[in-house]
Amino acid sequence: MATSSATENIRYVVEGGHKLSGSIEPSGNKNAALPIIAATLLTDQPVRLSNVPRIRDTETLVDLIGSVGVTADWTGQNELSIQAKEVRPASLDPELCTRIRASILLAGPMLARCGTVELPPPGGDVIGRRRVDTHLLALEQLGASITVDQSYRFVASQLQGADVFLDEPSVTATENALCAAVAAKGTTVLRNAASEPHVQDLARFLCVLGARIEGVGTNTLRIHGGRSLAGGDFRIGPDHIEVGSLIGLAAVTRSSITINNAGVEHLRSTLMNFDRLGISCRIHGDDLHISSDQSRKVKEDFGGHIPKIEDQPWPAFPADTMSIAIVTATQCEGVVMMFEKMFESRLFFVDKLIAMGARIVLCDPHRAIVAGPSKLRAARLESPDIRAGMAMLLAAMCAEGTSTINNAQQIERGYERIDERLNALGAKIIRQPSRDE
Repeated sequence: MATSSATENIRYVVEGGHKLSGSIEPSGNKNAALPIIAATLLTDQPVRLSNVPRIRDTETLVDLIGSVGVTADWTGQNELSIQAKEVRPASLDPELCTRIRASILLAGPMLARCGTVELPPPGGDVIGRRRVDTHLLALEQLGASITVDQSYRFVASQLQGADVFLDEPSVTATENALCAAVAAKGTTVLRNAASEPHVQDLARFLCVLGARIEGVGTNTLRIHGGRSLAGGDFRIGPDHIEVGSLIGLAAVTRSSITINNAGVEHLRSTLMNFDRLGISCRIHGDDLHISSDQSRKVKEDFGGHIPKIEDQPWPAFPADTMSIAIVTATQCEGVVMMFEKMFESRLFFVDKLIAMGARIVLCDPHRAIVAGPSKLRAARLESPDIRAGMAMLLAAMCAEGTSTINNAQQIERGYERIDERLNALGAKIIRQPSRDE
């Protein structure tokens, strides 16, 4: 396995124009693994997790829980053994917290376990303002006292169940509130909750440990809290965002690949929106096949109007797949409006695609018009965040010539050994340390 320290800069040298073939299996869902690792602090019994993506973000969170006294060991390439026999109510390491936004997921579990936690501001991708107000308001309604200064300090002698309405269906706020509610005394009703596959995975994990949660997969969760939790074994589900990335990759490189164990039950909106771009997939059980023979022709709306692909909370099209869809659209015939509603800086990476030859008009921070197909040319690129970085990798793989993607460690925060796994399908990606030039 290619590994690097959390601070090492990596670049990918990508030779474009190669078709891929074969089978690939998506990694475990990063956005499920992170809250589940945090939630292991709710029990003092051993927990064994499998299909955990071995990526920078999960490794950083493992380091974080280890810093407060939790025993966490990688017992296999994608297997974690965790026991939070003791949890110290210590201040979390600011340097580790700045690496990942997921550090905020420790607020609920540590508050439940220790009665107090001091959390430095979380880091993560710079894709616009990412407010934490929803977390604070939810935990406050469950009985926490919160002080905000240079850090967030939470105190609660005893969390109490409550009827909580989230001011937005935030995924991580739902996960924090869910963990706190499991430990709270009494019943909590969590309304306007996020219901993404990774939220469902967290709820199922907590139920394996003995929690009682009703409404999993809906926007209203009823949690009967205060039950003592045991240990257990749990397998992380497949990453539907990685599946969407692989669909886009097959489309732009005109390749034929099969995605095994794709978790097709969570792909309805993803498949619907790729179909609008003229990319269709065949489902065989839980496997997904994308053939090289695609129309790649944008389907106009009724009446010949320009179609729109827009992200929304689950079960609509995922925001994290928008960057992939934009690159895919550059290789499809027709015009489509891409409407990114959730993060005001996520579309700014399209200037790199324009420099590569893509025909894109950035209307404002949330909307872009893509006209295709465009012949992309190699370029020197910089990965600003996980998803834009993966989108740039797709663009480089279908471009003419050899591209360099700096800051590729951002991609590795979300995609496990992606260079190795794509090279096994026929890609030409060289991973190497990036030195200041």
